[in-house]
Amino acid sequence: MPLSRPARATAAVALLLATAVACGDTGDLRAAGATPTATSPARLWPNLSPASSPAYDFDEADTETVKGVTVPGDDIRKVDPVAVVRAEIAANPTDYDGSKAPYHGTAEGIADCAKGGDRSGCPVLKPYYRDLTGDGHDDLTLGFRLLPTKMTAVRVYTVEKHRLVQVMANDDAVSGVELAGRSVIIRSPSELAGYEYRVQWTWDADQKAMLLTHDEFLRTGGRKHGVRRATPAPASSPTPSATP
Repeated sequence: MPLSRPARATAAVALLLATAVACGDTGDLRAAGATPTATSPARLWPNLSPASSPAYDFDEADTETVKGVTVPGDDIRKVDPVAVVRAEIAANPTDYDGSKAPYHGTAEGIADCAKGGDRSGCPVLKPYYRDLTGDGHDDLTLGFRLLPTKMTAVRVYTVEKHRLVQVMANDDAVSGVELAGRSVIIRSPSELAGYEYRVQWTWDADQKAMLLTHDEFLRTGGRKHGVRRATPAPASSPTPSATP
């Protein structure tokens, strides 16, 4: 049973006293020094009129049924990840088809993904499976390189009514990907040394999609120069914590 706030405070003081006595101290309480004065947030422009339109639209609630890809027995682990990427390439010819397309290298390299062949040029990364939607069934987190750029596409798919549905899409320069609970966390390098971008997409049962819930610019302590972000906030090798 969780302790109430007074009980927790009493227990904490008792623990500190016990520790002091065990170390040969007399047990007297000692001052920890001056405590900084708390400052309440300063509200700016209190008479500002409410916004008349929504904030910038990141299209975070977009979902899309993947055409041409079946889900045998509703088991997403039986879906071929390469077939999923092929389906995206076919559905977006302006992005992938022809030498002038920004990601033409992905379409050209997909041939190297054939089983048994030389897969060194295959842009599709290792798939990972975890229940991100909370329905008790695995979902698919898939990544593939957007060639010839240095960006990576990160996608999440689930199964709805026997169909494969994309519930998250993120394209960016990526330094790491993690799965935590119902969330996908994507880290991207920054031009500013010692900082990185970190975005978090979290499953929303009402929207039936992964929503962009956090977009942060954090200090990492490093000194290396990063790469300019490809998009405002919506993704080479992921480092997921899920079990493949």
